[in-house]
Amino acid sequence: MPTTFEAMLKVIGAARREFGRPPKLVLADQLLLTLLYWREYRAQYHLAADFGISEPTCSRIIRRVEDELTQSNEFQLPQRPQPRAGETEFAVIVIDATESPIERPKKSKGSTTAGSVDATRSRRR
Repeated sequence: MPTTFEAMLKVIGAARREFGRPPKLVLADQLLLTLLYWREYRAQYHLAADFGISEPTCSRIIRRVEDELTQSNEFQLPQRPQPRAGETEFAVIVIDATESPIERPKKSKGSTTAGSVDATRSRRR
């Protein structure tokens, strides 16, 4: 009787292609990375650092493993609870998109005066 991890690994292995560039992580590590993400919900940055891969690679691995497991119909990810009939909650979201002008200084050469530091010091005295 295979364990759940071995059954998941078998499903992922069956869905993989044998051509192209070899992956940075073996299948067992890819599955472990995904399970750690689901279990601990750590930032992908930290998971990537632990496994020695980049953050985008970590994201692609998680997405690919999730897709392969859900498409196999042997494993199901927990879904959001669906509201029962009569218990429908309505939410209203109002977004204020009123445009308001921003006060900014005018771009003109006459508003700024060029001068040296010595000239401004002599005027203060």
